[in-house]
Amino acid sequence: MRMLDALKQRVGKYLLERTMRGGLDLRKLRFLPDAVTLPFKRDGVDPVAEMSTLRDAEPVSELATLFGRKVWLVSGYDEAREALADGASYSNDLGQFVSQEGRDDSEQIGGLGMIDPPLHTALRRYLTPEFTMRRLARLEPAIERVVNERLDAMEAAGPEVDLVSAFAFPVPFEVICELLGLPTEDRERFFSLGVARFDLSQGGAGMFGAAAHTRDFLIKAVAAQRDEPGEGLIGGLLKEHGHELDDLTLGGIADGVFLGGYETSASMLALGAYLLAESPDAVRLLRDDPASVDKVVEELLRHLTVVQLAFLRFAKRDLVLGGQQISEGDAVGISLLAANRDPRLAADGDDLDTFDPSREPTRHLAFGHGMHRCVGAELARMELRIALRGLARRFPDLSVTAPADDLDFRKLSAVYGVEALPVHLYGADRSSAASSPV
Repeated sequence: MRMLDALKQRVGKYLLERTMRGGLDLRKLRFLPDAVTLPFKRDGVDPVAEMSTLRDAEPVSELATLFGRKVWLVSGYDEAREALADGASYSNDLGQFVSQEGRDDSEQIGGLGMIDPPLHTALRRYLTPEFTMRRLARLEPAIERVVNERLDAMEAAGPEVDLVSAFAFPVPFEVICELLGLPTEDRERFFSLGVARFDLSQGGAGMFGAAAHTRDFLIKAVAAQRDEPGEGLIGGLLKEHGHELDDLTLGGIADGVFLGGYETSASMLALGAYLLAESPDAVRLLRDDPASVDKVVEELLRHLTVVQLAFLRFAKRDLVLGGQQISEGDAVGISLLAANRDPRLAADGDDLDTFDPSREPTRHLAFGHGMHRCVGAELARMELRIALRGLARRFPDLSVTAPADDLDFRKLSAVYGVEALPVHLYGADRSSAASSPV
């Protein structure tokens, strides 16, 4: 094992040096060096002990040096909130680190979290009206329908199912298709393009390759609707702004919505169900106490923080953060997970490493903060409220049938999740009754 680790380090060093000589191109990075993987490591749903120890001792710490730049890790809550709010001192423009050579239009860096003003401001203004509570209310019946259809299918397939494939992934997938206005016949192909967008096991190569496929798909979807816009977000933007937005730009906007709204919600539903199976109090609150549903959802968002690291930022000037001198050009990664477990976020000394469904909501950073805060945060909350409450009402005794050590939690992903979650839907009484002869 030591020989293998040493070989990986040597190969990694060679690739980094070769990439530096040819200009920094994240697409060519085949795996992440071990030094920068700490923010993506977990013990079950919790941060590894090393992360918590580092945060408590040094909430802003030097993580590594890559491509001649220092990489800083921000793990403290106060420091994370300060950096996220400071759009003037940091650039989110990841495109400057991806070579233009050999790229077609569908590979342009997309997502509002990876660009700076004024482009960020211009594109966000198209999306913000689509995510107001008034506009989102029209999606509520569709979410209820999708959730109930999936619960019905689970009940018919039970008593044992994989909750990921039966519920956690299909629900947000159908919702995002409804939101974007994708026709039914396009959805099966679209379904296969999600997970690889956040998989860092192949460095930047796999992530950017998957991004090109999804963007190409959505650019073509825009082109198909340009003459006859549909009823979803793509069609709505074409009707109102079609003369301003070409297919590439609107496809990129749609891709950003997909990027932020599909995989993250799927992971939240899977891991949320995992926690609910161990927390009868949370199930009871979801099922019987409508006033507590928001509280449970906020605690799940904080405790799980499936988006582990905020989009990478680059210092635009020399600055001081958390007592550390950061130089212009240094990269800054912000661990949202570690920040959301920081004791400084707690009230009255609460233990934030525990899941407490009765906890008063905190000012957590699960959706980020500042100008890059997730534009779809309220849609995500709506989806989680409807889906998790429906699950708790239909299957209040749901239990996970595999030990935690046997579950395949993602090893290296920007969005944390579990590949499969085998569950038993009913309690012992109902299972016995179902198997008894009539």
